[in-house]
Formats: sequence, structure tokens, C-alpha cells
Amino acid sequence: MQFTVPEVADVVAAALPDREYVVQGARRLTFADTVARSNRLASFLHGAGLGCHTERSELRGHETGQDLLGIYAHNGSAYVEGLLGAFRARVAPFNVNYRYVRDELRYLLDDAGATALLYHATFAPRLAEVLPDLPRLRTLIQIADGSGHELLPGAVDYESIAEDGPSAPPPVHPSPDDLYVLYTGGTTGMPKGVLWRQHDIFMTAFGGRSLYGGDTVSSLDGIAERAAANPGTTLLILPPLMHGAAQWAVMTALTTGQTVVFTPVADRLDPQDVLRTIEREKAAVVTVVGDAMVRPLADALEKSLARGETDVSSLAVIANGGAFLTPTTKQRVIGLLPNVMIVDGVGSSETGAQMTHLSMSGTVATGTFNAGPDTCVLAEDFSTVLPSGHDGLGWLAQRGYVPLGYKGDAAKTATTFPVVDGVRYAVPGDLARHLEGGVIELLGRDSVTINSGGEKIFAEEVEIALASHPAVEDVLVAGRPDDRWGQQVVAVVALAEGARVGAKELIEHAAATIARYKLPKAVVFRKTIQRSPAGKADYRWAREQAVNG
Repeated sequence: MQFTVPEVADVVAAALPDREYVVQGARRLTFADTVARSNRLASFLHGAGLGCHTERSELRGHETGQDLLGIYAHNGSAYVEGLLGAFRARVAPFNVNYRYVRDELRYLLDDAGATALLYHATFAPRLAEVLPDLPRLRTLIQIADGSGHELLPGAVDYESIAEDGPSAPPPVHPSPDDLYVLYTGGTTGMPKGVLWRQHDIFMTAFGGRSLYGGDTVSSLDGIAERAAANPGTTLLILPPLMHGAAQWAVMTALTTGQTVVFTPVADRLDPQDVLRTIEREKAAVVTVVGDAMVRPLADALEKSLARGETDVSSLAVIANGGAFLTPTTKQRVIGLLPNVMIVDGVGSSETGAQMTHLSMSGTVATGTFNAGPDTCVLAEDFSTVLPSGHDGLGWLAQRGYVPLGYKGDAAKTATTFPVVDGVRYAVPGDLARHLEGGVIELLGRDSVTINSGGEKIFAEEVEIALASHPAVEDVLVAGRPDDRWGQQVVAVVALAEGARVGAKELIEHAAATIARYKLPKAVVFRKTIQRSPAGKADYRWAREQAVNG
């Protein structure tokens, strides 16, 4: 059986109508509430003439036959309802990075061919700057947020759509072929829209299949029974929903009957607000992105525990994805919360969820992962799949449930989704080794690998070595051109408040854990490291600092 997200949401809401699904401060919506509100949005989109115009059978992998709804918003119930309402109306939702400035925003909305946009009012002035250049963008839905910005001309207030009126879905039938569009972050190149069939993303990242055992759901009745058996685990989602991993966590909660919590402070990471939310909502799982997010949380937690101010005893799992969580930071967190497990997840916009690693008291590591059911390593020349125990480098790959391609780019689609021995793979560009026992060592994205004197140096490995120094608050590593070596390794470092340390000491510290040829030839000090709101590395910025610093 092939699934659509709306039909899965319907059976879960029927099984658990009164269980809370989305919680943010005083706002508490049940599964039934969320389905009803998303249905009203779907009816509005359908009434505006939006939907599917060309079925998938008539299209190539890089083509779309549906209208696209951009979601340009902070975390909250409207974002979740926007995803579900678009699916229901056969409109393809896509993420909009709310950090983009005018030209970046114009590029993204034009590249997507967006015909509709759901956005928070705080972004209205920026949106108004680019609207004259986007004649296809004709349906605007504005979410009130206390920013004081009036509705843009032609825009409709979101609550006037979602709150009142009939909650029956529009008269269309979603298809497993309908699209889910996820734009890449654009931190190593221009953002690209990854086109997923709805059934495929459901199976690989929305809860349709277990990443651990590979078990898959096979019927709607089975999904309802699974959700009813779930005790209602509470997940606190900290990364912005404009990133895929956060969306996947929220949609998995929808399809498995769990409760999602967002912090009341939605426009930034407020560590105290996070701790208060964990205590108030008895959160069992918190999702994070790397050291940039966890270090300030650990600082706040350490002070709070010392003063006996916060009860976070409900917390059982910290789920990390999107950036490395260094062993030093993991050990610190486990020292503060000895009963907590840290789960590192690996995946990408082009692959969905792929691998995991579990750390707990006494067993802390970074860089090696247990592969999911369709995760493998392809030879560097794409000739074959490398067996477990092969000591050579290869490309981390995913087979089975993989995307159709990149929107509007047939050439890039063919490169990233090659066919090997009749099987189609997703190969977004991470280098890896397939070790004995099926464990995969992740080395890093090829586009940020530094080639110095013919040696491949992986930025993440150097970053981990430097980040273990107590004076380092954050670090990125990039290459800069060099006449002799081709590229030099340069570290861009932000020091902890009040810390004083020189480049020589940092380099010698790293020499204790990595080979000398991998050591930075220079260190550029900056007050802060530029990352996405979720903590993902911005390597374009890091390269600029390395070259100009």
C-alpha cells in the first residue's frame, strides 16, 4: 500500500481526537483540532484555484505539476497546519529560510515558482520588497504575530481561514505521487528544491519505517493501532521548522501519536525559556543541532541545577542532527544529566533519515554511525556498492525511498541520483567508509573538504579537534587558495566569553588528536560564528573569512 500524509493524519486523529498534538505556551491543539484547521486551509487553497494540474505520470523527475506554497514562518501550529493543509489540497509545500535578505528571498520564491505564501507578519516588510518581481505569487496568507504590521495588499489573515467554518476537506483526492518539496540550506551553494513523492518521504522520514529495524507500516489500521498504543511521548522541537530534520520530527509525531512542543520564544534560542518549557511540559525528548545550540543550553542548565531552579527530570533523550555534537560537549551534558541518552542522527534533504549513533554515560563518541536499512557506501567512481570492511573512501548513499530529483534541474538530478546496476541512489556528496560490522564512518561533505598537497582534509574532523579546547566557543574550518599546497587549512574561531588564547596554542591542542598535515595553517578570530538559526554551518561565510582574514 502507498500512503498520503492526509489519510494517515485522519486515522490518527480518529484514534486520538483529544490527545494534544501541538503545544506552544498557552496554545494547545489536539489532533482533531489540527486536522480541522488544516482542512480549512486546504479548502481556502482549493478555492483560490490552487492544486495539482499535471499528474506525476506525465512528468519527468525534475518537473512539478502542482502549485507550490512557501512557508515563511517561525515555529508554531500554523507551520504544521500549513504543511498538512497543502498536502490536503494537492499543493506542494516548501520551506523558506527566514534569515534570507531581499535578493536571496526573491531568488528562492522565483526558483520555486511559488504561487502561494504563508508567512508571519514580521516578515511582511521584506516580502513587500520582492513582490513586484514575483507576478506568479498571487495568494498571500499572513499570520498575525504581534509585530504590528498590517496585512499586505491582497493578503488574508490566517486565523480568519483556520479558525471558523466547515472543517470538511476540499473535493480532491491526494495521491502518493503528490510532492513534498524541501529546499537545501544553501550554505555551500545556491539552494535547490528537492522533490519527494509523498509516500517516499513518509516511509523514510515521516514515521512510515523504523530507521533501526527497517519495519514498515502496511495499512491504515496498523497506523491507527500504533498511534493508540503510543503513551503520548512529548517532543520539544528546538530547531526551526524551515529545516528538514525539524519538519520530519513534527510529521513523525503526527503519524505516530506523539505530542509536539515549541518554546514560546520562537524567533531565537532562549536557553532559560527552553528549560522552563521542559519542566512545564515534562518533555521526554529534545531535538537540537550541534554544539552551537547545545553549549548555551548546557551553560544555562549548569547554573540552573546549581541553584535548584529547574526540574528537567522528565528528559530522557537529546536527539541531535544537522551538525556535529563534539565528544567534549556530549560528556558535559551527560555529566549534568547522567540518565539522558544522546542520539546523533544523520540525513540530508536528498536522502531522508539514514543513520544513528547512541551515546550515554561511559560510551561517548562522534563520527561513526549504525546504518539504516537502505544506507550504503558507493565506490568513488560509482561502479559498485562497497562491502562492509572495505577500507577505501566512498560516497554515503541511500537507495529505496529516494527523491525524484531537483526542481527544474535535469543535469543536477542525474548527477546526484545516479543509477548503479539498475538501482537508483541518492548521493548528496558526503564521503564515508563502511567499516567492519556495518558501522559507517562519516567523513564530511566533499564540497567543504580541503585538498592540501594532494591530501584530503575533512573540515569536521579539524573542527572537532579544535572545539575540544575549553576556550573555544565555536569553530568552522575552510580552505583558502595557496600557490604551493593548492589549499591551506584555516580555522575560523569564536572564543568563549572572557577567554584568551592564541593561534599557536589552539593548533598545538589540535595536534594531540589529528595528524599534523591536517592542522590549520592560520586561525582567524571572530566574535561569533555565522550559522543558520538551527546551528548549521555556513561554509560560504567561513570561506570568505578564511580568504579575507
